[in-house]
Order: sequence, then structure tokens, then C-alpha cells
Amino acid sequence: MEASAQRGAHEHAPPSRPSNSPLAVSRGTNLAINIFFSFYTIMCLLPIVLIIMISITDEKTVLINGYSFFPEKFSLSAYRFLLEDWRQITRSLGVSLIVTVVGTAASLLIMALYAYPISRRDFPHRNIFSFIIFFTMLFNGGLVPWYLVYTQLLDLKNTLASLILPLLVSGFFVLMMRTFFSTTIPLELLEAAKIDGAGESLIFVRIVLPLSLPVLATVALFQTVNYWNDWFLSLVFITGQTGKEQVSLQFLMYRTMLDIQFLSSNTSAAQGLSQSGGLVNIPTETVRMAMAVLGIGPIVLAYPFFQRYFIKGLTIGAVKG
Repeated sequence: MEASAQRGAHEHAPPSRPSNSPLAVSRGTNLAINIFFSFYTIMCLLPIVLIIMISITDEKTVLINGYSFFPEKFSLSAYRFLLEDWRQITRSLGVSLIVTVVGTAASLLIMALYAYPISRRDFPHRNIFSFIIFFTMLFNGGLVPWYLVYTQLLDLKNTLASLILPLLVSGFFVLMMRTFFSTTIPLELLEAAKIDGAGESLIFVRIVLPLSLPVLATVALFQTVNYWNDWFLSLVFITGQTGKEQVSLQFLMYRTMLDIQFLSSNTSAAQGLSQSGGLVNIPTETVRMAMAVLGIGPIVLAYPFFQRYFIKGLTIGAVKG
């Protein structure tokens, strides 16, 4: 009985690939590929390391010696300068986190609900809705009508909703999801679920979404980056003292950089700040790098959670069957 079990396992084992197969890669080629991509990875990480090193370097040392991976004089003055107004930074960080989490989750749900019906061949109006979403990728109404819709028609000025709704739906991501749904999820599986008595909502929640984790994770990663890096919506829709507490972290960093540049180029303003007891030696180069570190930190930490699905999601529709 044991011999028959071993024979059966041997029969069902996948055939080994011969060493002379056209798809086989020699050890030398494999080593060269690994060395190339290791070198490429290091080249991609070096700018991030340089930014961190500059942010912890003394400002005068940077101005005299330039950028260096090995700071001659260690200093945290750039971070101390940014944390002078730590309450505003904390509020802006909270705004960015709320907008990113809520916006990404809502956009995934809405785009999936739009993409799934137009991926079904039995949906009679799939071509019309596909053309509508594709049309938005080619033409738009312009900046002024876009602004008037959100401020006059929807009255969303100085609200968190104004930071979420404009980025909620992307035509490119909708078409990406539609391609994944139509090429990956078998129609026979959906028909079998209907025969068992499942409705469209149950099929979408219990079958379609669990099988679509690669494309959902890919779109979620891109949307997370879009929401986190956005500063333009805060510039346009958040105005006045009432909306000061609702600006995103990226816009706060952008505004801080503009203030530093103004004080550096305006002698009278700098003298007035010095006479009033303010900061005299304001760091500029190191503050830029410190702001970059604060800005990219959370998004870099979020990437590993999407990495396992990222490559598979990018190859959507490349291989059918």
C-alpha cells in the first residue's frame, strides 16, 4: 500500500524541466541578472539615504561642503524647526491620514461597483457606460467649472470632503478593474452561483471581490499615493483661518517652504523677524530634506502590505486563460 502511494505521488508530481530547455537559465546568466538588479536597487535607495543624511546635517556644513552621505557635523535643527509648531503638524498629519484612508476605501468601492457591471457581457448598457468613463480620460470641463462645482454647487469649501471627492474616481483604474474582472473571473462561476440562489450583491461581495485582491491592492496602492501626496486640493479649497486646521501635511510642508524662501529673499522681513525675537538662522536646505523624510515616511511603511499583490495586479490582462 505504501509503494502504491509513492507511485501515485510520483505520477502526479510535476515534470522536472530539463537543463537544456529553452526556458532554462544558466547559472552565469542568473548571477548576472541578480547582480544587475541588486545594483539597480542600491541606486534607487541611495537618493533616500542621501536625503536622510542631509536632513541630520548642520545647515552651515551643507552650505560650505555641499551634500554628503557622511555628515561632518550632526544636527537636528531642521527637525526642531519643523516641530516648533507641532500642534499644526499633528493636525495636518491627522487630516492626511483620514483623507488617505477614507478616500482610498471609498474610491475602491465606487470604482469596483462601476467596473463590475461593464465587465459583464450580459449587461445591456456596458458599451455606453464604458464610453462615458473613457471619455473622462480624454476631455474635462476645465479648472474654473471644476472649482465652481465643488464650491458653489456642492458647497464643499473648507471641508474634508473637498479633499476626497475630486480624486475619488479615475477612469484609468476603472478600465483596469474591468479588464481584470472580464479576463480573470470565469463566467461559469457566476452562473453556478446564480443557480445556487445567490443574488448579484452576494456574488459581488462573496465571489468577485475575494478573487480580485491583486487588482484591488494595486489600485489601493496608487490611490493611497495620490491622496497622501496631494497638496493642490488644500491650496484650492481650504482657505481662511477657519480652514487652517484642515490642510493636509503635504500642503503644510509646501507652505512652510514658501515662507522660508520668502524670508531668505526678503531682507526687510528677515530683519523684522530678528528684531521681534524670532529665528535668525533659518535652515533651508536641511529643512527641505527633513520635510521630504516626513512626507515619504508613512507611504513607504504602507508599501510592503501591498507588495505581494502589486506585480500580479500590474500584469492584468497580459496573459489570458
